[in-house]
Amino acid sequence: MKNKTSVFKVAITLPVIIYAIFLILIPIGYILLISFFRSDSYGGMINDLTLQNYAMIFEDVYVKVFLKSFLIALITTVLCIVIAYPFTIYVNQKSETVKKVLSTLVIVPFLTNSLIRMYGWIILLRKEGIINSALQGVGLTKGPLALMYNDLGIIIGMVYTLLPFMILPLMNSVGKIEKSVLEASRDLGANRFQTFLKIILPQTVPGLFNGCLMVFMPAIGFFFISDILGGGKVMLLGNLIKNQFLTARNWPFGAAISIFLLLITFGLVKLYKKIGGNMDDLGGF
Repeated sequence: MKNKTSVFKVAITLPVIIYAIFLILIPIGYILLISFFRSDSYGGMINDLTLQNYAMIFEDVYVKVFLKSFLIALITTVLCIVIAYPFTIYVNQKSETVKKVLSTLVIVPFLTNSLIRMYGWIILLRKEGIINSALQGVGLTKGPLALMYNDLGIIIGMVYTLLPFMILPLMNSVGKIEKSVLEASRDLGANRFQTFLKIILPQTVPGLFNGCLMVFMPAIGFFFISDILGGGKVMLLGNLIKNQFLTARNWPFGAAISIFLLLITFGLVKLYKKIGGNMDDLGGF
């Protein structure tokens, strides 16, 4: 009986192990290896081990790209928090049927390719688009606003794309709060802000950090949003990595930036664990 159980466990875990080895460990190992190579003048790689690629990351021109990327990612994360918290609190007050419907609506955008949805935003944000036409039609603006091909357009696209990744973990955390606790808070005279600050926020920190991590890191690397809604005028970290691989043909430097970004992710996860976060919270909603 024990032998059958062991065989069953191996049969279940073997596909996951194979997946992790061939689609995660080997590619990351390859990227790590070539990050220590040198690039020649023809876009090839010379396997002389060097730390030059990592040293280049700290040059002024690339530090500015990092800072710009982190700033946009930070703004995106904050805006997602501001939108997600009221929504999740509102959903938590509804019946189970309404919760399921609203939760489904949050997931619906994933059924459409993100690239297609970004092109849809062009129709809304361009100078002759729906939003500018509506604003001018009601007299709020005299001329079209620059809503895209700049930082604002990128942030709008980032928030729209990544908002579900903030809502879902927060919805899970808020749903665990006993309604009796919230009712007791109101009975004791606390207003909504006090209830949020004293009860909801402390009990949803794991979900909040989870959401921040799942919004902040992709916001740094989503180059297609910057290309479409930024018009290629704003260089972010994801664009820099893409350009090193496809345009500049400097694979070692692109690999070094990728590994550096991966180390930042590991550092944030380590911070999450240090403040008492449970890794199970990062595994799903």
